[in-house]
Amino acid sequence: MADAGAITYLNGFGNEHQSEALPGALPVGQFSPQKAPYGLYAEQFSSTAFTAPRAANRRTWFYRIRPSVVRGDFRPLANVPTKVRSGPIVESEPVPNALRWDPQPMPSAPTDFVDGLVTFGANGDVRAQVGMAVHLYAANRSMTERAFCCADGEWLVVPQRGALSIRTECGLLRVDPGEIAVIPRGMIARVALPDGAATGYVCENYGAAFELPERGPVGANGYANDRDFAYPTAAYEAAAVRYELVTKFGGRLFASTLDHSPFDVVAWVGNSAPYKYDLARFNVIGSVSFDHPDPSIYTVLTSASSTLGVANVDFVIFPPRWMVAEHTFRPPWYHRNVMSEFMGLIRGVYDAKPTGFVPGGASLHNSMTPHGPEAAVFERASTVALEAERYRDTLAFMFESRYVIVPTRHALESPTLQKDYTRCWDGIESKFSG
Repeated sequence: MADAGAITYLNGFGNEHQSEALPGALPVGQFSPQKAPYGLYAEQFSSTAFTAPRAANRRTWFYRIRPSVVRGDFRPLANVPTKVRSGPIVESEPVPNALRWDPQPMPSAPTDFVDGLVTFGANGDVRAQVGMAVHLYAANRSMTERAFCCADGEWLVVPQRGALSIRTECGLLRVDPGEIAVIPRGMIARVALPDGAATGYVCENYGAAFELPERGPVGANGYANDRDFAYPTAAYEAAAVRYELVTKFGGRLFASTLDHSPFDVVAWVGNSAPYKYDLARFNVIGSVSFDHPDPSIYTVLTSASSTLGVANVDFVIFPPRWMVAEHTFRPPWYHRNVMSEFMGLIRGVYDAKPTGFVPGGASLHNSMTPHGPEAAVFERASTVALEAERYRDTLAFMFESRYVIVPTRHALESPTLQKDYTRCWDGIESKFSG
């Protein structure tokens, strides 16, 4: 176990973890005894089909005060946030233009995590469980007596400003900017704001669950290490209190009313559970000779598609690191990519775009849309004396997908959309000397 303040975590990506908030709450030697300890109900939470191969199978057994069936009938959520969308996006069309946005403003009215969500783009089909969606959030109020469940996909949450305290059925996660959290498909969560107002990004993954990418020739070490992924320990709420449970299902939001907390799991055992990861622990691999390696070397998590090596969605980061390559144009090169890239900035400056791309902002370069460093960055990188250089104040990321990301109407009509983004390449001229 690893202890972070008052919160204790279990470590190891995808391990068969077990935790109990009361001694003896976990059955021994079986999962579903005739009578579970403490009068609890045994309930299996499955994130994969029962017949999935053992290495890919994900499931957890809960031992809870009430089973999940005690949640009443769902109704379409009243005053549903119209800014939440799922793939396929039919309200707008994809465009080949490079797009970039300023940070989203903080709402003036009290707004919790769910009400503060807005979808910027999506691809695939939520009902076919293919593709992903990108949401941004801006919240200034903690969720109280309200919980959220996404039956459509797992959620990768990337805080940019303000910590999140995420209570789940498995226990509590505190996630600070510079860390990420992943909530399994169908897991109930509640988000509090221990530091006040918070903003950030969410990748809703409809496809195969995130896993660690293969290291290939890198070998046994490097990239994200299994030991650094932290899972919660059991912590339950037993009070009889009225709760609203908001559920995203088939792209729509529904709500039901509970007369108890849904976070009443006293013990659990399994490998389908929420987890967090500190991005500072990513072991960066890079060139120590020449040329700029492909950004795939910065992949933290990947969701596989039906084509080997082509991801449904990758989560890629650009963290602090040394740049030492000789005879090399060090910023990302100009390129067109079959993958679509939605990019965000958590802090500092991104080396290829030092102007206009600010923390909390976002950009979208869809499949085969040309992009690369600004004109001024090209000039400097082409002439600067190459010495070992430490990139310190920076942390950017990409949600990268094999499918075209269709921006929502809100994203295309938002006042934060930078109308002059492509002007950053003004000044690029022919230097041909042949």
